[in-house]
Amino acid sequence: METKSMCLLVLSVLFVMVSIVDADTSPVLVKKIKGKRVCDQGWECKGWSEYCCNLTISQYFDYYQFENLFSKRNTPVAHAVGFWDFKSFITASAIYQPLGFGTTGNKTTQMLEVAAFLAHVGSQTSCGYGVATGGPTAWGLCYNKEMSPMQDYCDDNYKYTYPCAPGAVYFGRGALPVFWNYNYGYIGDCIKADLLHHPEYLEQNATLAFQAAIFQWITPLKKGLPSAHDCMVGSFKPTKNDTLSNRVPGFGCTMNILYGERTCGKGDIDDMNTIITHYLYYLDLMGLGREYAGSHEVLTCAEQKPFNPSTTKDSDSS
Repeated sequence: METKSMCLLVLSVLFVMVSIVDADTSPVLVKKIKGKRVCDQGWECKGWSEYCCNLTISQYFDYYQFENLFSKRNTPVAHAVGFWDFKSFITASAIYQPLGFGTTGNKTTQMLEVAAFLAHVGSQTSCGYGVATGGPTAWGLCYNKEMSPMQDYCDDNYKYTYPCAPGAVYFGRGALPVFWNYNYGYIGDCIKADLLHHPEYLEQNATLAFQAAIFQWITPLKKGLPSAHDCMVGSFKPTKNDTLSNRVPGFGCTMNILYGERTCGKGDIDDMNTIITHYLYYLDLMGLGREYAGSHEVLTCAEQKPFNPSTTKDSDSS
């Protein structure tokens, strides 16, 4: 994966505002900018955004649902006992909810996106296996770092932009594991954390680890490509080339964006099916139901050509 090209900017504006109260009695501040309704819901969705006029994530995704999705993460054999929690996820998501993460569209669209994001997180951090108690889908968030790295993931080709720090190693860490110095450097710049010199922050701070993961989710790999977020909320409008490459909006598209040729365009392979299984399971546990996952071509990326063909090295950096 090549280094992403730009950070997201959050713009704030000041206008006359009106205070209202939603059905939850949570205060919602509302105003209009050039006839467009924007809102602020306090700490969880702050910053005058059209997306903050919708439900926030904690209004449709509760603590008990998080516990159900990741029910085995704090068992004694898990490798990150006590690290991941609901509060850290909501605190991290609050930064991106004004940008549309989990707040785009109606409640169904919002729930589909959160389930999709967490399905990737669960599948990439699972230590479950076929005969594990509760099945492999119950073991998401078992890890917060790669346990047996085979290398230090230092690429000297980036020595002028993101040089490897003395003593630092850049193996996979976080909720959507980050690999390589240039990814730690770039993501760190964008979320304002010195991950280049301190990659270990992603295994020490769960909120930061979720923040880095959500940033990857909502940020396009490069100009002209959709983000995983775009794939789930209807913002991705396939071009003629996308159509010829069997790329369509939906969950399969998110796998294409995040993993490319490592997972997609290879037919019905285990790596892809494991991620899909988590997504369907999470949809059921969140009360939406797997029938909302869409058709086979929407759910999978088995026949999709990668958006951004990568080298073997880069395929480890998603």
